[in-house]
Amino acid sequence: MSDSLFDLEGKVALVTGGSRGLGRQMVLAFAKAGADVVITSRKIDACAALAAEVEALGRKALPVACHVGKWEEIDALVEAAYETFGKVDVLVNNAGMSPVAPSSAETSEELFDKVVGVNFKGPFRLTSLVGERMAAGGGGSIINVSSSGAIFPAPKFGPYAGAKAALNALTGVFAREFGPTVRVNTISAGPFLTDIADAWPEESRRSTRSAIGRPGQPEEIVTTALYLASPASSYTTGSFVRVDGGLY
Repeated sequence: MSDSLFDLEGKVALVTGGSRGLGRQMVLAFAKAGADVVITSRKIDACAALAAEVEALGRKALPVACHVGKWEEIDALVEAAYETFGKVDVLVNNAGMSPVAPSSAETSEELFDKVVGVNFKGPFRLTSLVGERMAAGGGGSIINVSSSGAIFPAPKFGPYAGAKAALNALTGVFAREFGPTVRVNTISAGPFLTDIADAWPEESRRSTRSAIGRPGQPEEIVTTALYLASPASSYTTGSFVRVDGGLY
């Protein structure tokens, strides 16, 4: 397959949770493929530091602080992106959080609302705004970064598993709502050795119950993200792509 299929020259990508982990890997990959990038997370300093790396690659970058669980901040993020670049061609709903309570009964309403807000409510709002503009313009690609936790839910993770399952459903909703020019797909990410894994038990950092048998390295998300972001996936929408080493 020609590398030109993965060319993002002249495109603008917006990545939430873009300053670290899988988001960081995708930001750098998109920039290397030729895209300018909007990098957003709650920590503006981290976004700005990564923006400097993107600019060193010869691309433009806009760092924006945004809590994706808050719609007024999402609205401001979208306005900043379009004011700076005039368009968004690729949207990656990557921001997420998965705190666990001592038990389901001890899960506070505040924690429940926060988890659902970041993992589901925020992506709904951001996709609604950007997808509508994409459909009215030249089209685009939207990638929802979900989790294996939605298909292999664990005890005490009800709010997270439920929110990610709801995010999976949104992929089908928006693929039909904004098609045919906007493609919407899900990456179902398994365990990756990002900074979040620093708190895992040593055994979980070495092995997983999967066909490949180990956690993923962060850079192993890149090829799937590039495929879904680029013309290489021109006939792929409403899809659910597992990048989890074959968990079972």
